[in-house]
Amino acid sequence: MATNLAIDDSLLIQAQKAGGLKTKKDTVNLALKEFIARRKQEEITGLFGSIEYGPDYDYKKSRRRS
Repeated sequence: MATNLAIDDSLLIQAQKAGGLKTKKDTVNLALKEFIARRKQEEITGLFGSIEYGPDYDYKKSRRRS
């Protein structure tokens, strides 16, 4: 999909150098992938401490060696 965007050239060049990428397209695609991954990680970390285990659940049981 061809899209025209007004992207800050200075930021794009810095991102391209930081990522070691050769093209602007590769730089933007990688930046979008990393943005999405970070947002998903933030959603996951928001779940920490929100899971309630049953009173009979032994979380250490699976750590025991046979």
